[in-house]
Amino acid sequence: MPKKDQLGPERRKYIRLSSVFPVQFRLESLDGERLLSGWLQGFTNNVGKGGICLSVNNFEPELVNLLKDREAKLSIEIELPIIKRPVSAKAVVAWVQDITTSPNKYLIGLRYEEINSSQNSKIIYYAWTKKLFVPVLSAVILVLGIAFAVNSLVNAKLIKGNKALVEQLIRIVQESSVAKQQIKEISKEREDLNIKIQALELRIKTVAEEKTNREYRSRLEVAHESKRIEELNNLIQQLDKEKQSLQERLISIQGKENTVTEELLRLDKRKASLEKASFDKMYRWLKVHQNPRTGLVVSFEGDKDIANWAFIYDQALVVQAYTNFSDFERARKILDFFAKRAETKDGQFFNAYYVNDGQPAEYVIHAGPNIWLGLAIIHYTKGAKDNTYLNLAEGIARSIINLQNQDKDGGIRGGPGVEWYSTEHNLDAYAFFNMLYKVTAKPQYQDAARKTLDWLAWNTYDKVDVPIKRGLGDSTIATDTYAWSIAAIGPEKLNELGMSPDRILEFAEQNCGIEVSYTRPEGSTVMIKGFDFAPQRHVARGGVVSSEWTAQMVIAFKIMADFYYKKGMIAKARGYELKADEYLSGLANMIITSPSPSGQGEGCLPYATQEYVDTGHGWMTPSGKYTGSVSGTAYTIFAYYNYNPLELKD
Repeated sequence: MPKKDQLGPERRKYIRLSSVFPVQFRLESLDGERLLSGWLQGFTNNVGKGGICLSVNNFEPELVNLLKDREAKLSIEIELPIIKRPVSAKAVVAWVQDITTSPNKYLIGLRYEEINSSQNSKIIYYAWTKKLFVPVLSAVILVLGIAFAVNSLVNAKLIKGNKALVEQLIRIVQESSVAKQQIKEISKEREDLNIKIQALELRIKTVAEEKTNREYRSRLEVAHESKRIEELNNLIQQLDKEKQSLQERLISIQGKENTVTEELLRLDKRKASLEKASFDKMYRWLKVHQNPRTGLVVSFEGDKDIANWAFIYDQALVVQAYTNFSDFERARKILDFFAKRAETKDGQFFNAYYVNDGQPAEYVIHAGPNIWLGLAIIHYTKGAKDNTYLNLAEGIARSIINLQNQDKDGGIRGGPGVEWYSTEHNLDAYAFFNMLYKVTAKPQYQDAARKTLDWLAWNTYDKVDVPIKRGLGDSTIATDTYAWSIAAIGPEKLNELGMSPDRILEFAEQNCGIEVSYTRPEGSTVMIKGFDFAPQRHVARGGVVSSEWTAQMVIAFKIMADFYYKKGMIAKARGYELKADEYLSGLANMIITSPSPSGQGEGCLPYATQEYVDTGHGWMTPSGKYTGSVSGTAYTIFAYYNYNPLELKD
């Protein structure tokens, strides 16, 4: 047996890797004719291309001596997890080493005498894989950990930056509001002073005329007039001093007005920059929440009860947002879902689907959401110059025309199996049919649009009482029907119908306009001027501002401004423009940062200023005080960019 210091060269020659797997072996005579033992158990300690090192416990001393004296060789079977059958080999002893710390335990170096070369390669491959697994895994974990830390740091910076942007915008909006209020107060004071100065000038003129008359009479030797003339001179001097004082105050007020106006211009310039950045961030929020598997976007981020729901209406708005920003690939992902994957019933889509797997979340079918999907397809078709989904839009149109044909007056019910008629759904349909006619030039769509408008004019528009009814036989006030009448039909066509668009918006402001206190996520309280879902007096909860419906009204005001600009009525157009700007600034006050990690703090809007309250129309606002809403966010982006989803512009 070699001495301990003589074992090194043998180990370097045969032992290459550290690994452990079971080995079954038995001793044979050197000529292979006789078995010297039964099967024994060992474990690899090291393996190499030319042999292996066995670790054997409780090895009988007489058998060990046979090996030490080189009077036996080994028949071995090596168990590998990657091979169904053991690897068989013949090996001779290269060296034997006693393990002094454990009795009857030995390390035996073996050199292959016979082994299949391919199986030997598998042993080496497995040994290397096992040897490298831990360090590679550790390296991967380390890299992933570093990547996660870097990503977390980047996200933290993004969230911090996005929150700071929103906070800056809110502060500027508040300062701008204060400056505008100061200008209003200063303007009123200036007007009051001008009125007082004009009154003084008139009085001075009257007194001066009286003085002139008395001076004339004095020259005619009317003695008692001299005293009165002196009194009038004194009065004129007094009035002149008072006028001078008022004029000095007026100059001071005008100087103050100029200063505040300059400050307002500075604030408005800064606000415009921050608004642009904030609304771009809101668009990013719509992008980062698109599910990569289904293409759908979660409708409400923050409401646990419907956290995974994607309502069709919201998907239609997102498709239009993507299209408006030329993100056609993102728009196609949503439309592909409805064209290829979405479950339907009689060719119509359910109101909502689960974002993660695309299964129906609500087995209800309404006409309105299906129509909005059709509207989105037409906008995409024109914007992307891609007719891929036009057949889908026409399929939706056929189902809606089928509903229309079931009504003798050409009205469209709320859906299959539904008895009520909604003004909102019929306004959607009117816009949808008009847009389809523009794209396809098919007369059936023009005819369907005409029937829908006739039904609206006869059944939901009232020139005496409530201008627009919520539906057939339903005079409830719904704010969106007022905004959508302007957006879908247009002011010119409404005038032709005998419906005043000015009166429609005036009525909506008087009945649904509201100003409420809103507590922002960071704790500050701001006043939000906007529009409720219904008149406040009709709902016990008090006033609540809807981000979506307020944005719809902003679009309506902008449509009216454009209408009057084209008619050359600048003052009236400017009045509507100022209203749009005022309500859009109110919506800017509502911007919050995304509550989810994936949202990266991007800006979005809550559905309303109160959570889980009655809208007055049969549904509640979402749960979660700061739940991000796709419809509120998308429609506010539309309002900012003056985009009307119910019109297909040339």
